[in-house]
Amino acid sequence: MKHKQENRSGPSQRQLRVGELVRHAIADLLRRGEIIDPVIEAAIITIPEVRMSPDLKLATAYVSLHDESQEKAVLKALDKFSGLFRMDIARKVNLKSAPQVRFRPDETLEVAAKIDALLRRPEVQRDLGGLDEADED
Repeated sequence: MKHKQENRSGPSQRQLRVGELVRHAIADLLRRGEIIDPVIEAAIITIPEVRMSPDLKLATAYVSLHDESQEKAVLKALDKFSGLFRMDIARKVNLKSAPQVRFRPDETLEVAAKIDALLRRPEVQRDLGGLDEADED
């Protein structure tokens, strides 16, 4: 029995290219204001990244909001319109079939803040200072 080898090198060039095209399509639809929904209209929404599944049938759009308190409501509203996003992607991106779209919160800023906080801890600063002094010898 053959096992499918895991892709440990990350997304393929095609996944990255299609993800960027899908990101542009989603952002364009939001920018045009064609979605009539008070929650979406009241939010400042950014789509910093879209990750495609290897078979290009699932697009995970990461959502960044100016006001994080709106996150739950905005993600729910975007999911409600996932069919509209899919139809728009089908018109704009040349694929055999339009991917299913799901929305997830973008956590890159949170991760960066945690890393920054860790780097500022006194014991880490002490260790980093010790390395700098040793490198000077």
